[in-house]
Amino acid sequence: MHTDRTSSPGLGFARPGGPPPRFAVPVDAALRAAGWHPGRWDIGQAEIWADALRDHTSPAGHRHTVFPAAVEAWAEFGGLHINSTGPGRQIAPATLHLDPLHGLHMARTLGDLGRALDTDVCPLGAETDTRALLAIDAQGRAYALDHTGDWYLGPDIDRALATLITGVQPTRLTAG
Repeated sequence: MHTDRTSSPGLGFARPGGPPPRFAVPVDAALRAAGWHPGRWDIGQAEIWADALRDHTSPAGHRHTVFPAAVEAWAEFGGLHINSTGPGRQIAPATLHLDPLHGLHMARTLGDLGRALDTDVCPLGAETDTRALLAIDAQGRAYALDHTGDWYLGPDIDRALATLITGVQPTRLTAG
């Protein structure tokens, strides 16, 4: 059977001389199965989440900071429930729910992380199996926070999703 890799949109193959695919095949497949597609953009829902986070104040007075990198990530990927079907490269792939309200009551924790990293940090969603909180900073870098520590997932949302979906071991953040 002949497969024309140059004309298979969405399968992770680049046309000769064209740009590389945005996502590797397993990442693209998991995202599409969750309802993502190129051009997906729900800015209305992203603004609802932004308002909910901005309006929330913890009992101790902690507040969320909302910034463009978070709103853009929510607009494109927000609301998705992502399940990977692969075995994972180094660890089990994560099951994700990209809804920033998972972090609504984590303003202090995210503020503490932001101070340690010298940036603002906002919730992105959660790993539903482990309850790890996913977060994004003002530069678009992504993190996971769980009972074992804080983890760097990647320099942007695309690489963070690839790390989580393919089961690549993230880098542990350490004081230093």
